[in-house]
Amino acid sequence: MKRLHYIFLSAVIIVLDAVTKWLVSANITLHDAITVVPNLFSIVHVRNTGAAFGIGANAESQVVPLLLNSGAILVFLIVVAYALRTPLTDRTLQIGLHLILGGAIGNLVDRFRFGYVVDFLDIYVRDHHWPAFNVADSAICIGIALLFLDMRRKPVPATA
Repeated sequence: MKRLHYIFLSAVIIVLDAVTKWLVSANITLHDAITVVPNLFSIVHVRNTGAAFGIGANAESQVVPLLLNSGAILVFLIVVAYALRTPLTDRTLQIGLHLILGGAIGNLVDRFRFGYVVDFLDIYVRDHHWPAFNVADSAICIGIALLFLDMRRKPVPATA
């Protein structure tokens, strides 16, 4: 029961990710964009069959989806195991792990259901675009940043 608020955080990420992907898919034609801030931010509708930032998206091998799904399941298991072995009082670490968990589940559900992930947040400066991403990707990145912050805060054990 003490972990409930961390699990709730993961659930919120999963739901928010699913709802935003559904809204984009239902209201924006595939490959179309809505400019929000000119030369900076658009909402687009793209399908990513690859890994983060579209890596491997154009691979024609059936092995790529298998590797992506297997990798995501492995990350899920590692994060769950680590979260369960980490003290609940280690808030930064727990929040980071549960953000990663929620994001990983959000993208994994899409990969299993559709064979792709809907990406829709497009950050760019003039013609230089960062690869489109989604709420799950954002949660994963923020979670990783919190893990690094947590590691930097903890003292390094003395060596003999």
